[in-house]
Amino acid sequence: MRIIADLHIHSRYSRATSKEMTLPTIARWARRKGINLVGTGDFTHPQYLKSIEEGLVPAEDGLFMLEDEPTVRFMLTVEVSNIYSQAGSLRKIHTLLFAPSLKAAKELTERLKAMGNVYADGRPVFGFPAVELLKMALDISEDFLVVPAHAWTPWFSIFGSKSGFDSIEECFGDYSKYIYAIETGLSSNPEMNWRLSALDGVALLSNSDAHSPAKLGREANVFECESSYPAIMDTIKSKDPERFLFTIEFFPEEGKYHYDGHRECGVVLSPEETRKARGLCPVCGREVTVGVMNRVEELADRPPGFVPEGAIPQRSLIPLEEIVAEALARGVNTAAVKKEYRRMTDAYDEFTILMDLTEEELQKIAHPMVAEGIGRVRRAQVHISPGFDGEFGKIKLFEEPQRPETKGPTQMGLF
Repeated sequence: MRIIADLHIHSRYSRATSKEMTLPTIARWARRKGINLVGTGDFTHPQYLKSIEEGLVPAEDGLFMLEDEPTVRFMLTVEVSNIYSQAGSLRKIHTLLFAPSLKAAKELTERLKAMGNVYADGRPVFGFPAVELLKMALDISEDFLVVPAHAWTPWFSIFGSKSGFDSIEECFGDYSKYIYAIETGLSSNPEMNWRLSALDGVALLSNSDAHSPAKLGREANVFECESSYPAIMDTIKSKDPERFLFTIEFFPEEGKYHYDGHRECGVVLSPEETRKARGLCPVCGREVTVGVMNRVEELADRPPGFVPEGAIPQRSLIPLEEIVAEALARGVNTAAVKKEYRRMTDAYDEFTILMDLTEEELQKIAHPMVAEGIGRVRRAQVHISPGFDGEFGKIKLFEEPQRPETKGPTQMGLF
């Protein structure tokens, strides 16, 4: 069966996360998006773990569901932050953990309780090295999957310019052989990661890192396999292209750390421009935040466009609400956009609309400009101003003369 999986999200117990991120709301939005499998997120938070135990029932091996929402499966997941010093540098690494059972999740939570405050945040923070977290998980169960999260973002990732490493081995040492996948993050895509031969042995996962229901599925993974934890883990570890079909991607330029820059001064720089400026902001003279594209180029040993043998394909999309907003020249959070989004996703789920419907089928359910916008995304006919230093990139699908006449203010950008 086709499984669209978003395995990195957060619950209402994480900081800066919507109070709507509860299991029933997550499941309802996942169904509307077309997501079959979603991570619980935050299982190390004791109150949320209690909600998981009380609210979910077992489904297939290692997966769970709500009794009144049987079309959506949950996998036990959490993101952990490790902040520590190694080789004279401060490291800040975020890591995803996928748990094979409630028993394993509860045991990991109990061990982490003794090492820090798991109540303060759904994404707990610890002062020990990331490799120790990997060892702890594998000691509980060899079926845990440990995945470096949003691997390239500057501040909290394994390859981050501000706090990371230059290789998986530098971070995890002899335990690197147990790292079967990394998460590429919103500011990079598989094509960028293919430029590093050192990553040929790991799977490239894409997830939303959603902090609110509407952000679910902005990136995801598409599998064709049995619906069970063991089958999905084997699909990821083996990188079997017959079962791991493709990843759903942001256009990486949308990501808020794609290019270099200095937000305070409004300065955005390509990697080449940063080198010419010797890494300094041309306005204030301070160091710029080196983004993902620059960091990829620094570590890459292959040219742009290289495709390794057996690479899992990718497909770049823009969320439907954002397409509707630009097509109607309205803000994303306006009533008109939400009404049109609901009307369309009452007919089909979002991924079916974005990926599967024919042009004729789209014309039957969509405003003409929305249908045209979806077509342009499918053809990658988009105009992008790259994100930098915490600012999301801006994508435009239409120039002003191409828009229909609308009442109210015009919103040119999607973000």
